[in-house]
Amino acid sequence: MPIRRLREFLDSHHVKYFVISHSPAYTAQDIAAAAHVSGKELVKTVMVSIDGNMAMALLHASRHLDFDRLRELCGSRDVTLAEETAFSGLFPECEIGAMPPFGNLYGLTVYADEELDESRDIVFNAGTHRELLRLSWFDYKRLVKPVMGRIASIR
Repeated sequence: MPIRRLREFLDSHHVKYFVISHSPAYTAQDIAAAAHVSGKELVKTVMVSIDGNMAMALLHASRHLDFDRLRELCGSRDVTLAEETAFSGLFPECEIGAMPPFGNLYGLTVYADEELDESRDIVFNAGTHRELLRLSWFDYKRLVKPVMGRIASIR
């Protein structure tokens, strides 16, 4: 069960969370509809390569990652969208594209859009294309300690 590692981590930190099961969905719009989740709560994890190292970018699912802003935030010119083949082995218990935004469990830095600070709760893929997890933004931020900055755009 892909979510087991994450659940054990959250349980060990006494974090309250909810698991949301839904029919298989792969796009943010389909996930929100299948799970009856507000688009304001759904967040996505975008895998990036920064100077050849994998990292995660977290932003509202309705937003686009602004690579120029991420380059400025991390202080690197070499920031690109990661190819699935480059990161699929990092999350052996997860389906491709459904990894949770807990880079700390995988030795990865997480960059999060500052707009998320306006959120009460966040909802995200929990390792499969059939399960989401909901928890408070405060708890997420406390446990993951993401690097915060403006990295999203509406486009």
